[in-house]
Amino acid sequence: MNTMKTIILMTGLTLLLVIAGNALGGRNGMMTAFIFASMLNMATYWFSDKIVLAMYGAREVSHAQATELHSIVRELSLRAGVPMPKVYLIDSDTSNAFATGRNPDHAAIAVTRGIMNLLTQNELSGVLGHELSHIKNRDILIGTIAATVAGAISMLANMAHWTMMFGGRRDDREGGNPLLAFAMMIFAPIAAMLIQMAISRSREYLADENGAKIAGNPLSLAKALGKLHRGVQSIPMEVNPATAHMFIVNPLSGGGFITLFSTHPPIEERIRRLEKMVRS
Repeated sequence: MNTMKTIILMTGLTLLLVIAGNALGGRNGMMTAFIFASMLNMATYWFSDKIVLAMYGAREVSHAQATELHSIVRELSLRAGVPMPKVYLIDSDTSNAFATGRNPDHAAIAVTRGIMNLLTQNELSGVLGHELSHIKNRDILIGTIAATVAGAISMLANMAHWTMMFGGRRDDREGGNPLLAFAMMIFAPIAAMLIQMAISRSREYLADENGAKIAGNPLSLAKALGKLHRGVQSIPMEVNPATAHMFIVNPLSGGGFITLFSTHPPIEERIRRLEKMVRS
């Protein structure tokens, strides 16, 4: 269900790019914005592991330095059928974790010191199963594609805004409608962001479901999510909002975000779905 939802949302985002691109910049403007957004996002995607891990001061730990953590990741990797990712530790008392890397062969899982102290072994297995699911499902790539299309739409809207300010206009020979262009300039970036956030939430639901299956116990992941949510609220973590979607629980969740504009589903709904897996 969540996979089909992602496909539908990605299709909708692509159609929005075509419609908004034609209205705001014509075919040439649309291609220029898309190529530029692709270059920026693909560079980030290719070096995502190094960029994000350095941003949070994560250090790689060996099996000897973190025996329990390494052992769990290795066992779950075998169950998931993915290569063993590199394991990193973030020196922070907050409780969170994320996965990064451009593909399963170049992946990394990072956990905070706080999560190691907070969770039981079974709960930690649920969290690591969730992160391995992101790696297996290539969610970093999917997120990058969504960000590229949404970024191209935002660039087109900005281009149209500056063109309007300086009295320019696009070539009407392509059948441009000024009213449609104005509406797209206002609403297309908002719609693109909403779709991008919805894609992120659908991937979190899918990672919860698959991660619980990999770890073998949905209730352990459900309990872990509840603990992590309370932990983030009690000990907030300073994060770059652009990377908030990568964490298993939203590190910015203390601010009461509107659900439609959140990268993460409501924690209560995630727990409810995991508990339903046990009953069914």
